[in-house]
Amino acid sequence: MLTMLSAKSVFQEILANDESFALFCSIAASGESQGGWENGRIAALVPDSEREIAPKITRHGADEDKHGRIFNALMKKRGLDPVPVPPETDYTMLLEKNGIGLAHERLGRDERLTVQDIVTYLSHSRVTEQRASEQMELLRKHFADDPGIGRAVRQISNDEDNHLAYCHEELLRFAHAGHGRAIQRTLRACALAEIRIYRDVSLAVMAHMGRILGWSRVKSAVLAAGIHALYAYERLGGWRRMVSLKMPERRDALGGPASAAPEFA
Repeated sequence: MLTMLSAKSVFQEILANDESFALFCSIAASGESQGGWENGRIAALVPDSEREIAPKITRHGADEDKHGRIFNALMKKRGLDPVPVPPETDYTMLLEKNGIGLAHERLGRDERLTVQDIVTYLSHSRVTEQRASEQMELLRKHFADDPGIGRAVRQISNDEDNHLAYCHEELLRFAHAGHGRAIQRTLRACALAEIRIYRDVSLAVMAHMGRILGWSRVKSAVLAAGIHALYAYERLGGWRRMVSLKMPERRDALGGPASAAPEFA
């Protein structure tokens, strides 16, 4: 979880060390795989009145599964194995435990979802995909041409932008169908919870990286201060960028099949 401070130099350190790189990729792969499972279950349980959206949800899940495979392939390319994900760094599960999105217990039942469930799913996705799109844009800015991870960064960044566009378009459709107040209420609750969880996960990830990379107390404190500063900005109003809705330039962004994952020799 990279912050507004020296994101490039921090990630360069993480990238250069096998242990920190394996942890970073393992955390990312785990979150993407969880997202793939969630979307797959939601697609299978879509209410009959919303069956037209099911292929897009399936595509969303396929993209997330692909991203998990990409992160695992990046580790394999360096001869690394996935490592256990510390629970305090598990962004996806912490969101679920805090009531954001649809509960895994609910998705595990073979019971049709409601239209409100789909609105909740899309609202949750609109918030989390905003975060994912911004994070991947940051990595693309600094590492798009990196020989080790550049192709993966470009592929995942493009997919995340598609996911965000899809959420905007579908939520606007539901808003026009009379769900506008529920959408705004859900978006606000999701965003305020997400920024807190993102802060906590970022602090936990940086603490683990600091121990692996031997950061000084001063460096760790500066990075932690940056994370807290970002949270303060988001709590004071930055969260609003996560709840606005506008028709995206990319229309029907998830209207086709998922693209193949790049090959890593």
